[in-house]
Amino acid sequence: MGNLMEWLAAPFVIKTLKAARALLNDRTPLKMDCGRLCGAACCQPDETGENGMLLFPFEEKLYRKPIEGFDYKLVDDDRLFKGGVRLVCEGECPREHRPLACRIFPLRIRVACYDENPEVRVRAELDPRAWAVCPLLEQGGLRTMSQDFVTAVEEAGWLLSRNVYLLEALLNEQRMMDETRKL
Repeated sequence: MGNLMEWLAAPFVIKTLKAARALLNDRTPLKMDCGRLCGAACCQPDETGENGMLLFPFEEKLYRKPIEGFDYKLVDDDRLFKGGVRLVCEGECPREHRPLACRIFPLRIRVACYDENPEVRVRAELDPRAWAVCPLLEQGGLRTMSQDFVTAVEEAGWLLSRNVYLLEALLNEQRMMDETRKL
């Protein structure tokens, strides 16, 4: 039954992902290319020699065919959810093909649900993983970023939170981040 449910859900999840990605197509943390400040540090390989962003559920389907001018590979990565996939690139990509996680970075989406109001709320917050590579965090964090970008991240989060597969991914990431902060 699980495979059938995923097969049925995939088109709706992909539609939601495309809408969230579209919100962040032209919005970036600064009104200029912030990669010029740090030499595109977030796109460079880490100490393991690889980089990569974990894709949201079903987002890998957008990368099943070769994309001209974009060298990448898909790697299994079950850290946040079963069947997870990480996209590892060469450090450059056509902007329109950036994964959603790249479009959101150096922020992340925090999901909250309050007992007195079952409405799910989302907000953009600094991604603790960004401290290692993003100078914007040290230069004032959210205050230094374009409010248009922050709002777009929150709107994307709201869209994602309306889909059970995407909400689960957000909550799993949030749980992992919260546990890491406790260490």
